[in-house]
Amino acid sequence: MIKKIIIVVGIIIGIVTLLGAAGIYYTQPNEHFVLDFIKKNPDKAAIKLIRNDSIIAEKNVDKEMPLASTVKIILAIEYAIQSASGTLNPDEAIAIEELDKFYIPNTDGGAHPQWLTSVKSKITDNGISIREIAKGMIRYSSNANTEWLSRKLGLEKINQRIDSLGITDHTDIYYLASSLFVGKEKFPNSKGKDLENKLRDLSIEEYREITNTIHSKLVKDTIYKADREDRGLNIQRIWSDNLPASTVNEYAQLMQKLNSKSYFDSKTYEYLDEVMEGLMESAGNQKWFTHAGMKGGSTAFVLTKALYATDKKGNTTELAYFLNDLGIMESKKLRASMNQFELKILTDKEFRDKLAKTLNNK
Repeated sequence: MIKKIIIVVGIIIGIVTLLGAAGIYYTQPNEHFVLDFIKKNPDKAAIKLIRNDSIIAEKNVDKEMPLASTVKIILAIEYAIQSASGTLNPDEAIAIEELDKFYIPNTDGGAHPQWLTSVKSKITDNGISIREIAKGMIRYSSNANTEWLSRKLGLEKINQRIDSLGITDHTDIYYLASSLFVGKEKFPNSKGKDLENKLRDLSIEEYREITNTIHSKLVKDTIYKADREDRGLNIQRIWSDNLPASTVNEYAQLMQKLNSKSYFDSKTYEYLDEVMEGLMESAGNQKWFTHAGMKGGSTAFVLTKALYATDKKGNTTELAYFLNDLGIMESKKLRASMNQFELKILTDKEFRDKLAKTLNNK
């Protein structure tokens, strides 16, 4: 009996050890994991890397993929242009309650509450400046801030900005927080498979129009958001697939515009850099770079990132890479490794050469 117990305990310890090892494997940063994933999963990945105006590596550059929160870069640009032109006053104070209308608890990984905590000292009479709202949209990826700014800047102007930037492959931007309620609004009595089928049957034009209706309700009805639709993985997948989409080619070129400091006027860059270049507040990054900015995005199925940097030697780097159709474990490992992957690209020529050789070989 004792021998059997010892054997059982040994088996349990072995299983726990294996699970622990697997956990370490899937959480330890490894730049090669990202590279290998992109190489081995051409249907799930797209990337474009530009170094000193030369294309170093590219794969599926014209493959349109959901952007998730990386799309917020477009809003940051529109904010900066309107601020520079005087159309918008970035120092106007906005009541926190106005932002709260668009905060949907447990949908943003705690981004909005974290942002509110970080700006506690900047809130006066329960108001916060548009400048800080824009920074919170990029640095903390607050969806509530994004929804409010979409309304303030104007969706029509935001989508016109896409065209004026010379971006030709990009779907329309709509109210992202509102899109969480499309099922509730359009099909209030449907659930499960029935709801999935009805959501899939909606045209994207219909889908976007419904988000306008929902947004108007969120503005006026404080209890509307209390009752949300079924958010099972299949429903989340439809929501993820319908997010604004573009290509790494478009976003790598957009990063060049931000990095050049010559595409926009100097006043626009002043506002834009304040929002996009939170990285430069780090003393360590200041030693390496003159400019650096980035924005990433994620859903249960998507990981995206667009970044730019100019180092102290004048070398410029622009990178965009999008991943879709991810499983839970591969997404977890990729998330843990993305920063290491990007750091190697920015600072290690040998790794850039390996990336080029790996991805450019047909």
